[in-house]
Order: sequence, then structure tokens, then C-alpha cells
Amino acid sequence: MRRTSLAHWLTATTGALLLVIALAACGPSTTEADAPHTAPSELRLAVGGESEEGYDPTLGWGRYGSPLFQSTLLVREPDLGVGTDLATSYQVSEDGLSWTVDIRTDAQFTDGEPVTTADVAYTFNTAATRGGLTDVTALKEAVAIDEDTVELRLSEPRSTFVNRLISLGIVPEHAHGADYARQPVGSGPFELVDWQQGQQLVVARNEDYYGEKPEFERIVFVFTDEDASLAAARAGEVEMAAVPSALATQDIAGMRLEAVTSLDNRGISFPTVPAAGRTSPADAPVGNDVTADLAIRRAVNTAVDRERLVDGVLEGYGSPAAGPVDAAPWFEPRSRIADADPHAAGQLLERAGWTDTDDDGVREKAGVDASFTLLYPADDSLRQGLALSVVDMVAPAGIEIRTEGVAWDEIYQRQHADAVLFGWGSHDPTEMFNLYHSSLAGTESFNPGYYSDPTVDQHLDAAMAATDAEEATRQWRAAQLDEEARGFSAPADAAWAWLVNLEHTYFVDECLDLGPAYVEPHGHGWPVTAGITSWRWDC
Repeated sequence: MRRTSLAHWLTATTGALLLVIALAACGPSTTEADAPHTAPSELRLAVGGESEEGYDPTLGWGRYGSPLFQSTLLVREPDLGVGTDLATSYQVSEDGLSWTVDIRTDAQFTDGEPVTTADVAYTFNTAATRGGLTDVTALKEAVAIDEDTVELRLSEPRSTFVNRLISLGIVPEHAHGADYARQPVGSGPFELVDWQQGQQLVVARNEDYYGEKPEFERIVFVFTDEDASLAAARAGEVEMAAVPSALATQDIAGMRLEAVTSLDNRGISFPTVPAAGRTSPADAPVGNDVTADLAIRRAVNTAVDRERLVDGVLEGYGSPAAGPVDAAPWFEPRSRIADADPHAAGQLLERAGWTDTDDDGVREKAGVDASFTLLYPADDSLRQGLALSVVDMVAPAGIEIRTEGVAWDEIYQRQHADAVLFGWGSHDPTEMFNLYHSSLAGTESFNPGYYSDPTVDQHLDAAMAATDAEEATRQWRAAQLDEEARGFSAPADAAWAWLVNLEHTYFVDECLDLGPAYVEPHGHGWPVTAGITSWRWDC
């Protein structure tokens, strides 16, 4: 979470008092004793999620949750199904190359101009050429057919293209200028009023929104660190505060804890190729002679007690992880491994020739110790806790792990040669392709361990190219573990050691009803706002 100047003020009780004063200056508290049952017109949320790049969907804003200011053609429903938004319906051609979308004609941007099919086509064409974080690379062209029909033409079938219709907010062609990211114009439920970078962002209800209008006139997103957010919740100055699981065990008067199921996970990526003096396209070292051994990777997966990680590090707010998509319909349940067994992990190593000949507790093979480094971001206490726990869990099997907390720049330089404790989690199964397909090895942080298996590639390619949703799901599952016991998951190639799935934890005012619970993706952006139009004050 971003550390701001406001957060720097927070030191013990003096800092907490300054925080209360700073927040109160922006408006009266909605929890004051003189009006305990009055529904507030404004909500104040300390949920992180500030986008330093701004709020332009064609550059990636909204890919991890609702874009808030912009409409999307489709929406992700609470059960991970697909519903309509700006679109009224869509059809996919038999060859998967043409997506025809009918859009509503009563939507308008906050500057009063109507949302047209030309705007939809412009948005998709622009996103496809800008090289942003929204992956529209399969798009050949988007064409406005008539006043309510858009055709999205692909260069190749792409089963996951539906996620672009869900995540890509529509921007106005006439107002999409150089300053758009800081002053977005959209047709979503809210419009941006003021953004004080590093401090707060204020949004107002879009009174001309075509859909279900939010109950609250204004939302203020306060950008504070974890401790400051908790202090604000205790002071009654915010109606919602996102906190890590380590802080979720406390009680706050007038607030309840909401633990939300997510696809947000934490896992260890292993370099799967030996060190051979080669480098990545970014001139970073590639390979590790220890983790390249399948027995090492399987032993780590076997020795780690994921239930203990959930109970001890996450304070119970999560679940053991088998892969990157555990809560999704395309998860393969057979990829789960049995309960932790350090003895079995040691037997795996013994059979593979890793023995402790000098009785120092660390196995050796061909003069190489079963020892490697595990990196994690230095400012992430959760990942530090997971890393240190894993060290203790694998030691009885004879594996030594040295942990290092470093900056992200250093992680990016070393991620192909050292194990890294990463966090991922998306509503889009494309993430599996990105993490495991051999063609993406060494591409930024995709497939950081240079994993490669022809059978897995075939399943991933088939899943992406499928024109039938059930066939796509079958292939996604087969990439994890197929009928021949091939796959990237722990029972097969063990390219990663996935550890835990997080529950996102929030302190929420006891009068604020959040409506249906949505399964949230990785914590960037504001995933908790996916159902914000249904939030109600019920006191």
C-alpha cells in the first residue's frame, strides 16, 4: 500500500490525532452522536487502490475491478458469471473471430454527450495500440456497424476476450486527450471531482447514470497506510477501512469485519532451468541449479503446511492454495496436494540423490547444497511472514532457504535466478497462460522461472483458441493436471509452490450494507467497489 505524507504524520497517539483532524477538515463525521440514525450523503473509504498512472482504461485502469467512472460493455457478477452493462447482448461467430455487441442508446457521458458505437470502437482500437496493461492484442479492428451495433474483429480466436468486454471502460473519442487520465470523462455511476495525489480522491454520483443510481452522493477515497487506516476507523472518520489479516483480529466499536473471498493468492515461483550463463532479454541472469531439480520443487510443495500458514500468518482469513485460480470455475481440484508431510518430502529428495552426507541438516547432490534464496518485497509484512514460515517448514526435509527482503527493482532483476514470493489473482484465466506458457518466459514478470513443457503449452493454446466455453474450461484444467498426470501444478511439474489464497478484510460501519458479496481479484484498484451501486445505509 502506498505510504503517503498523511501516513508519515501518524506516530503513536499524536499522529492518530492529526489524522482525525485532517479527515474532519474535509467534512463532518457521518457517525457523530447527534445524528446516529441519519443516512449520510457521503462515504469515506480507506481502501488503498490509488492509481498513480491515473484513470484511463485504455492504459489499464479498471482491469482489477470496476473502473467506476466508465461503463463497461459487460460486468462480472458475484458468482463470477457474466452480465450486461452498456451492452444489451452479444454474439460470437462460430469461428470465434467476430464478436457482435448491441449497446444501449440511452447512455451519456458526464459532459452531456451521448455514448455511441463509435466511442466503443474507438476505445477498443485505442487500447489495442497503446501497449497498456489491458491486453487487447487479439483485436484486429473494432467497427461501428450502426447506431447500436459494434463488431469486434479478432486476428485469432480468443476465448478470454470476453474479459476485455468486462474490464475495458468506454472512453469518449471527443474528450480522450492527453490529460484524460487525471480528468476522466465517462458514463459510469460516478464522476471524478478532485484528486489530491497521495492524499485523497473525491467522486460524485453521476445523476445522469442510466443504471441503478448509487445511494450516496459522494465517495471520498482516503489514501493512507495500514496503520493510519486503522486509526481512522477507530476514530469514526471512515465508513470502511481495508486492513491486512494481522490487524483484522481487533474489535472496533460501531464497525464489523467483512472477510471477502478472493482469487488473490501468494506463491513461490521457482527458476526451473539450470544456471548456464544465459540472460533474459532485459539482461537479467537466468537459472538456478537447485530449484531446476524437480525433486526440490516437489519436496517444498510437500513439506509446506498450508493450513498452518492460513492459521498462523493470515489469522485464519484465507485458505490453502493449490494454484493461481482456486476459487474459479476453471480450477482443477485434482491439482491439490495431500496434507503437509516433511518426511515424505525427505524421501522424495533421497530417491533423487539428495543426501545429507555431512550431517549438517542440509542435503547435497553432486557437491551442490539443497539451498536457495527466496526473495520478497521488503515492505510487505505478510509475504515476510509467509517466507519465514516456509523456511521453518522445509528445514526438516533437508532444504535450506535463505530469505531476503528487497526492493521491487531488485526482485525484477533477480526473479529468473532466485525464487520469489509473488502475489497474483485475476478473474481472467489468461493469467494462467501468462504465468506458464513457454513463449512468455522472461517477459516482465510473466513466467519468471522460464518454465516450459510442450504438453502444458498445447493445453494452454487450446484453451485460448477454444470457441466453446466448456472446452476452454476443460483445457485450462488439463494444463494444471491432465489425465496423463502432466501439468504445471504441484503433483506434476511443481513450477510454483502456491501457498495461500487471501480473504480481503475490511472494517465496515455496522450501518453500511454492501449488498451481494463479490469474489475479488488481486488487490490493485478498488475491487471492493464492484457492487457499489447496491450499497445501502440500513440504520
